[in-house]
Amino acid sequence: MLLKPGSVLLFPLFSTAKHLYLQLGKTHDNVSKKYPVRGSMEQEPEWIIKNAVAALGYDKVAEQLGKNSRTVRRWVSGESKASKSDLIVMEQLYLHLYKAAPQKTDFTFIDLFAGIGGLRKGFEANGGNCTFTCEWDEYAQKTYRANFDVEHELAGDINDIVDNIRQHIPNTPDVLLAGFPCQPFSIAGVSKKNALGRPHGFECKTQGNLFFHIASILQELRPPAFLLENVKNLERHDKGNTFRVIMDILEKELGYKVQYKVIDAKGFVPQHRERIFIVGFDGTTDFSWDDFQHPGPDAKKLKDILLPDSEVDSKYTLTNNLWTYLQNYAAKHKAAGNGFGFGLVGENDTTRTLSARYYKDGSEILIDQGQDKNPRRLTPRECARLMGFDDFGKEFVIPVSDTRAYKQFGNAVVVPVIREIARIMKPHIMKIKERRVQQCSQQYSVQQETRTMPSMPHQVPENQLKYAA
Repeated sequence: MLLKPGSVLLFPLFSTAKHLYLQLGKTHDNVSKKYPVRGSMEQEPEWIIKNAVAALGYDKVAEQLGKNSRTVRRWVSGESKASKSDLIVMEQLYLHLYKAAPQKTDFTFIDLFAGIGGLRKGFEANGGNCTFTCEWDEYAQKTYRANFDVEHELAGDINDIVDNIRQHIPNTPDVLLAGFPCQPFSIAGVSKKNALGRPHGFECKTQGNLFFHIASILQELRPPAFLLENVKNLERHDKGNTFRVIMDILEKELGYKVQYKVIDAKGFVPQHRERIFIVGFDGTTDFSWDDFQHPGPDAKKLKDILLPDSEVDSKYTLTNNLWTYLQNYAAKHKAAGNGFGFGLVGENDTTRTLSARYYKDGSEILIDQGQDKNPRRLTPRECARLMGFDDFGKEFVIPVSDTRAYKQFGNAVVVPVIREIARIMKPHIMKIKERRVQQCSQQYSVQQETRTMPSMPHQVPENQLKYAA
């Protein structure tokens, strides 16, 4: 647990990150690669403050210090100075000195198109260890770093690494995770691109062809298993041709045993959110989607994730102008026979799908506040709960603005769904791992036998020379 001013420190009060880490038996050279230390705390307090805020956000830093966020903002702007004890705590925040002891892990995975880490949370909860992350959006990276210990490479644009992937991921992971961009295939994305005369699906050069990068990485690394996630419409996009190409590549070209399923998160969370999940294994397994345990569509209601009214800022209530506009817009489309309109929900309801455009007007999910008050948007904290990121009493850190947070949660996966998928995948991941170890041992034994009998040519069975990680 992080210590606040006045607490007893477990280590002597050294003023620099170099001294702190040397006290822990770590070399400054290794640490400086991850945490670029600029100078002593007395010399550069602004550097410590700004890095703590960049990693965790104003609110989290203020909470840890027992201050309000306005005080922290004044420190950043230089209007006032932080005390030495506050600087010590912020230094610890940034350096993660008081993090939990490492948990035992059973398998490794890489996190591609990681967003804010929803896939990672689900697989870590089942004994997975993330060894590589790729996410191009700098704000998503900020949220990711604020919530996970990123002691491996966090790459940006996948286009920059795909051609030399072994330099970035030298060891084959046990699982590849990828929630590749869904906009080229989603119903909303396709409609928008059609209206603007822009290409969609695989024809979208900026996002639609990113699946082929995943295929290339699967071919090069050959992990025992993978999980891909996308919008439900992927299955029907371009009259099914897009999905047919994807399945042909995964099954026929790469040779994986593939199964897929469309899952509605309704019940895991109080949100109707359908996504397609594609699971693949390098070899025959007993994996079955029948093992997936769904809690039932009515297991969660909106009241389970809403904050108390006293904790909701009035800024989330719609203005009269916006509320009038949304009502008129809905009435116009209803008269025309269209289904467009706002989604007004109460505490015992289930919401529509939270989208990345929620920051614009919040129309898809509006919380009813009674007849005498305009409805309101969800807060970012409620969005975190609606997507299952807050769990076991631990709040997910939100170090970005409301607008960025809405986009990030709208693009995310529902964590409890991923947790359940990881649970049913894990036994089969472990079996393939064990199978590969046995094959590797057999191959080694054959090689040793061949070396001890050089005059006797030995034909190694093909099944013993199968690629092993």
